[in-house]
Amino acid sequence: MGRLSGARSIRHMLVVPLVLAAAVTVSAATPIMTWPDLLGRPLPRPSERIAYGPDPLQVGELWAPAGKGPHPVVVMIHGGCWRTNIAKLAIMNYAAADLARRGIAVWNIEYRGIDRPGGGYPGTFQDVAAAADALVGIARAHKLETGRIVAVGHSAGGHLAFWLAARPSLPHDSPLWSAHPLPIAGVVSLGGVPDLTTAGQGCGDESVSRLVGRPSAKRPDVLADTSPAELAPRVAAVVISGEEDGVAPPQMARAFVAKMAARGMRFDEVVLPATGHVELIAPGTRAWDSAVGATERLLREQPRERR
Repeated sequence: MGRLSGARSIRHMLVVPLVLAAAVTVSAATPIMTWPDLLGRPLPRPSERIAYGPDPLQVGELWAPAGKGPHPVVVMIHGGCWRTNIAKLAIMNYAAADLARRGIAVWNIEYRGIDRPGGGYPGTFQDVAAAADALVGIARAHKLETGRIVAVGHSAGGHLAFWLAARPSLPHDSPLWSAHPLPIAGVVSLGGVPDLTTAGQGCGDESVSRLVGRPSAKRPDVLADTSPAELAPRVAAVVISGEEDGVAPPQMARAFVAKMAARGMRFDEVVLPATGHVELIAPGTRAWDSAVGATERLLREQPRERR
């Protein structure tokens, strides 16, 4: 997201989409969307809000499709430069409601940002992990197919989506490590910032520093358990970028995809012409259609076993 002061609203932010390896061309003649274009729409409401911890921000919202299921599942993660005062989970409601109408259950998660007590390192990461793992406890009652989980993250949420997929690679001495993390089979990153060595270009170096914590003698490499670019998640992934995005421009995504390719992971890369940041989570746009197509493809490619 942008280099913003904490008081600045997401409605005034510039936004970014994602990038794919075989450059996909999508034409668009409409003006670049702004946040009011999306947030001015009537806000859809989830099926249920479920707490996964005691803090008011430790909640998730379930969007259950019609029908008896079992339903494939998307874990959805909002951005906002990891700052609660910039964005909360409701900005993803439009996207979540659209996926639910298509028969995909959505677990849209909230977490403590770096500007909230308990946020930053390790709290923000622990919240996202706990929210994802909470799916196991609610799956049966809500007929969720937890063997088919794709994480969809927008902006800073793209970083967290890749991080969830990378949890099996976490160092065992990290406070973020857990023995049985929820497996993530696919990631769709929408204007994401998965490489924390470059994320400061969009979110500011201070935001990244507050997210990962200060280096110390005990923890000299603060990216070793926080940056997907270091953890190299072995997962099917689609990285989508907007050509006109000034927060997470395509070259950032392209560099991340190339870095992962050098380590043996081939991620699809899509660049959407005449596209900014907001379109990627705005139903009715070609950018969101691209995101839906990538999500549905990754879900189809995953096994259907239920756990």
